[in-house]
Amino acid sequence: MRAARSGNLDKAHDHLKNGLDINSSNQNGLNGLHLASKEGHVKMVLALLHSGIKLEATTKKGNTALHIAALAGQEKVVAELVNYGANVNAQSHDGFTPLAVALQQGHENVVALLINYGTKGKVRLPALHISARNDDTRTAAVLLQNDPNPDVLSKTGFTPLHIAAHYENMSVAQLLLNRGANVNFTPKNGITPLHIAARRGNVMMVRLLLDRGAQIDAVTKDELTPLHCAARNGHVRIIEFLLEHGAPIQAKTKNGLSPIHMSAQGDHIDCVRQLLQFNAEIDDITLDHLTPLHVAAHCGHSRMAKVLLDKGAKANARALNGFTPLHIACKKNHMRSMDLLLKHSASLEAVTESGLTPLHVAAFMGHLNIVKNLVQRGASPNASNVKVETPSTWPPGQDTVKWLRSCCRTQHKRMPELRMIRHLYTVRPAWATRNLSSCFLSTKPAPTQLLLQATPLHISAREGHVHTIRILLDAGAQQVKMTKKGFTPLHVASKYGKVDVAELLLERGANPNAAGKQGRICTQHCPSKMLTTVCVCTATHRPNECVILGNTVPYITTIFSVALTAFHLKLNMNSAKKSEAHSCVCPCFSPQNGYTALHIAAKQNQMEVASCLLQNGAITNAESLQGITSLHLAAQEGRPDMVALLISKQANVNLGNKNGLTPLHLVAQEGHVGIADTLVKQGASVYAASRMGYTPLHVACHYGNIKMVKFLLQQQAHANCKTRMGYTPLHQAAQQGHTDIVTLLLKHGALPNEITTRLGYISVIDVLKLVTEESVSAVSNTSCTVHMVTPVRKE
Repeated sequence: MRAARSGNLDKAHDHLKNGLDINSSNQNGLNGLHLASKEGHVKMVLALLHSGIKLEATTKKGNTALHIAALAGQEKVVAELVNYGANVNAQSHDGFTPLAVALQQGHENVVALLINYGTKGKVRLPALHISARNDDTRTAAVLLQNDPNPDVLSKTGFTPLHIAAHYENMSVAQLLLNRGANVNFTPKNGITPLHIAARRGNVMMVRLLLDRGAQIDAVTKDELTPLHCAARNGHVRIIEFLLEHGAPIQAKTKNGLSPIHMSAQGDHIDCVRQLLQFNAEIDDITLDHLTPLHVAAHCGHSRMAKVLLDKGAKANARALNGFTPLHIACKKNHMRSMDLLLKHSASLEAVTESGLTPLHVAAFMGHLNIVKNLVQRGASPNASNVKVETPSTWPPGQDTVKWLRSCCRTQHKRMPELRMIRHLYTVRPAWATRNLSSCFLSTKPAPTQLLLQATPLHISAREGHVHTIRILLDAGAQQVKMTKKGFTPLHVASKYGKVDVAELLLERGANPNAAGKQGRICTQHCPSKMLTTVCVCTATHRPNECVILGNTVPYITTIFSVALTAFHLKLNMNSAKKSEAHSCVCPCFSPQNGYTALHIAAKQNQMEVASCLLQNGAITNAESLQGITSLHLAAQEGRPDMVALLISKQANVNLGNKNGLTPLHLVAQEGHVGIADTLVKQGASVYAASRMGYTPLHVACHYGNIKMVKFLLQQQAHANCKTRMGYTPLHQAAQQGHTDIVTLLLKHGALPNEITTRLGYISVIDVLKLVTEESVSAVSNTSCTVHMVTPVRKE
């Protein structure tokens, strides 16, 4: 016991090893646990407990270790004993519990710990708050004797009276009020005990607090009154009691919500009826001009909406942005509310400040059933969202201007003012720019011009609502309708990458070549991933029509718009069939860049299709605008079978393009020795030079294709042939650092001291630049997947 009292763990362990009874006690009944608890030796207490000492052993006075620790104010020991399972309700021979002992001694931390027993994970409250929660007037009275302050605060800023009001513990509340508790104590959030009692529906507590002087119009940080709290939570008796005592029925929150708005939000019908009996304004508006009916429509409370409408609420009331309750019901997909509003003469043609009808809104959200219902009731699928001007959009007076400007300059801007400023920029842009932009540039919204004068079909296309679009089309929506900027629904779908929508619109007859007011077509708005879809759909649904492709791939420079037939498109996407080649209306047709179907088939190595085209009159040596033939493309792509087919059909192996490049030049770049051999055997000249004098050997040396260099030299290519600027193959190989080719050329008699007539960087790219760009843009524009047809790789 001496070891336990002194906290000597080693000594205590020695005694236990020698067989000393761990539960032995002195003449007063105190054992080692009692003594260690009294002295606050936590480690000793735990060691004894783990060694099997009796937790509930009592002294001659009936005190347990928990009694003794509580009496001594040993908070940590009390906590360990409680966690170990000590009985917090154990009574001594005098009837005292550990809590009573701690109260007598004024150990508030111990009191709080014991009262909080069983609240693991919850917020720990001061002792007086816990007494208020438990309606323990005895404990509360003792605590108030030791500390007479009844308004002690918890960490959350509430007083014991707040707690008592929450739990409707009348006895403690009366005790606290009698001891001087502030009935209107307001923490930082502004919530008084009356707010809490009203929110909880505690009628007796509300009556007590009002009798003791509670302010009935007290407001929180958000300017909520007790009546707001009762209305939001549906407490009819509290509402009646507060109104009878003069509660302000039209009190507004920061956002302008009155109690009737709160009841409508909570779907508390009886509360709304009670408020209306006390003459609440049924069409009361918030700062955004929302009425209770707007709120009910937003929440989908159809029963509440019916009560309001039956009592005379305006079905077509407009919010600040022009939304009516019907707009909101359609936006939130509340079918019952929508039906109810329409039965009470809500207008299908009502428009917002942006010119949106309820059908526009439903189409934007993609609510299929709402759209279908509105169309069946006569809503026009072709109505455009032309902006309207109402008295609410007229320029404000100078006082309002000063107020808005002051709001703009403040660091912490209030949302209602921001909304009004944004609203003014939307409906009166010129006025707002003139009066507000200098001090509020960061708030000015960029107006969306794309969908001005848009129909529901445009809006659905932008949002990708396929099923909604199908309903609108079935109802007669016109695909030719254009927005203010000249966009058709297909333009919109293309711009926003809505693949499924584009497919449906094209299936229903949309014109892929319809031009807007600036002459731009849908493919010029497509992201690259959309081009394939537009092209394939057009090929499927408009087989005899060309699709015009403009500068649709941002990293390709071209001055041409390319008109391609469906067959061209299918060829480039490897989806053309042999039967389609047989039935091709004009196999020789070439779009503006001169590429025929045979060009594309040659590039894609579609042998059967190419054979059919040739059998049906396709011209083997047809040239593009830059003089590229099908053989050029097949040779460059390394298609030996296609090359053989074209040669068998009298393809000219020495035909150069506008810059003099022959198929052998392109093969030399790519290193296709087998195809080069075929071309040479068919008469291709290894001496052919471009307009700038570059031969296939120059090209092969530049790109380091040593096998090709060996082949050309074997075919008697001149090792010292010069370009117009005096460049030899050795110049090209040396410039690029191809030492093996340099050695090979020198062995074949290349002259190392040849001098060019031009200083600076020597590049074949300069010579091949034009054909590179032309071939890339022409062929790549037939597909959203770019197939680079370049005789020159960019370094």
